[in-house]
Amino acid sequence: MNKKVVMITGATSGIGEATARAFSQEGCKLIITGRRAERLAALKAELQEQYGTQVYIASFDVRDRAMCEAAVEALPEEFANIDILVNNAGLASGLEHLNEGALADWNAMIDTNVKGLLYITRVVSNRMIARGEGGHIINLGSTAGTQVYENGNVYCATKHAVHALSHGMRIDFLRHRIRVTEIRPGMVETEFSVVRFHGDQNRADNVYKGLKPLTGDDIAEAIVWAASQPAHVNISEIVLTPTAQADSYYKFVE
Repeated sequence: MNKKVVMITGATSGIGEATARAFSQEGCKLIITGRRAERLAALKAELQEQYGTQVYIASFDVRDRAMCEAAVEALPEEFANIDILVNNAGLASGLEHLNEGALADWNAMIDTNVKGLLYITRVVSNRMIARGEGGHIINLGSTAGTQVYENGNVYCATKHAVHALSHGMRIDFLRHRIRVTEIRPGMVETEFSVVRFHGDQNRADNVYKGLKPLTGDDIAEAIVWAASQPAHVNISEIVLTPTAQADSYYKFVE
C-alpha cells in the first residue's frame, strides 16, 4: 500500500474523511475531493502533520461532468497515476412517501449518487486502462441497495443503481485487471441523517437513539482491508451493520 495513489470523493466529512486518515496511516498518497475547500485544507494540514502524507486537494462537485474531467486532467505528475478510487460522495435527501417527495431532493440524490459516481469513474478508469497496470475502484453502496424501506424510495433506487453498477464494472473491467469492491453499510452515524433532514439535528439524533451505530472509522477500516488484499484477490462486496441492526427493516432499540 505504501506510496499508492488513492483518490477519495466526498472527503470533507464522515466516511470519506475517516478513509483519508486510514489510508494515510498506510503510507498512501492522497487526492482528497469535495465541495467544501476549507475542510479539505484542514484535513490536508492534519494528515501532513500527523502522518507526513502527500496530499493533493481537488475541490469540485462530482455532479458536474466537466469539473470531474478537468480535476483529473489537472492532477500533477506525482498524483496522476491513480491506483485506488474510492467513490464515497453521496447523500440522502428527504424521507417522504413518493407522492410527497421534493424534486430538488430527487435530483440531488440521483445527480450525486449515480451520475456523479459515473462521471468520476469514467475518467479515472480510462486512466487506469491506459496505464495498463490494473487498479481498484471501491464504491460506497448501502444495505438500501438491495432492500427498500418506507419513504426511502429514491434514495434506495440510487443505491440499487450503485449495486448494479458495481457488478457491471466488475464485468467490464475484468480484462483490464481493475478490481471493483462495493462497501454496503447499514446505520452509520455521520452527517448522513443531518443532511437527509436538511439540518434538523434533533430528528437526526433520533435515528440512532437506543443503539450503537457504526462510525466512519468502522467503514474506513473495511475499505482499507479490501484495498490491501493481494493483487489476485478481489473482495466483491462487504456488508456491515451495527450489531443492533439485522437489515434495513429490523433493529433492536434498548
